[in-house]
Amino acid sequence: MTIAKLALPVAAFIISACTAAPAVHAHEEQAFMRTITVSGEGRAAAAPDMAVISIGVQNEGKTASEALRANSDAMRATIKKLKDLDVADKDIQTSGLSVNPRYDYQKNRSNPPIVGYTASNTVTVRLRDLDDAGAVIDQAVQSGANNLGGISFTFAEPKPLYEKARKDAVKDAKAKAELLTDAAGVKLGRLVTIQDGYAQAPSPRPMMARMEASADSSVPIAAGESVVTATVNMVYEIE
Repeated sequence: MTIAKLALPVAAFIISACTAAPAVHAHEEQAFMRTITVSGEGRAAAAPDMAVISIGVQNEGKTASEALRANSDAMRATIKKLKDLDVADKDIQTSGLSVNPRYDYQKNRSNPPIVGYTASNTVTVRLRDLDDAGAVIDQAVQSGANNLGGISFTFAEPKPLYEKARKDAVKDAKAKAELLTDAAGVKLGRLVTIQDGYAQAPSPRPMMARMEASADSSVPIAAGESVVTATVNMVYEIE
């Protein structure tokens, strides 16, 4: 009687263990799936249709208020000139404003006296007509701007270029995966994961830090060709 009672649980355990074995085996196969990870890069180039320029005004004064007042007057004149040249309000944005003391280190290096103040104001300007870029810079300088931080050329509608760059990045990654698996003598399987990487726009180009007013002619500007880049990371199964 006792032996019969024990036999049933033992048999149930054996059946349960046998039933669970395929599931455990399948899980182990999935955990040890062979994969290959590749990255791809795509690029799309086109002639830019918009310029972004950093235009600044810097003034000095004996007091902070004097320097700031002169700087504000000069920047107001610069902004007015930009608007006179049909630059829209939405395309003019203040990007920097500062007032800092100037020290005379020759008199006392450890505790130099303040001999005046420097005020700076910078605006970022978007120019949607590249043909006017040189004239805008020249007129801004004549109106009082004396700092030009940099210029970059970009696109008003960059989405189609980014889409092309991403598609090319996927093609590049797949080509790498096919090349590597072929060289290794294995077969490329299904795509497991795909991850979008970075998408990079054209970088600003440095220009002269300070400029003097010139009435000779417009500043020569060459937009050339701008490139956007995109990357992807892809994981394939190896069969």
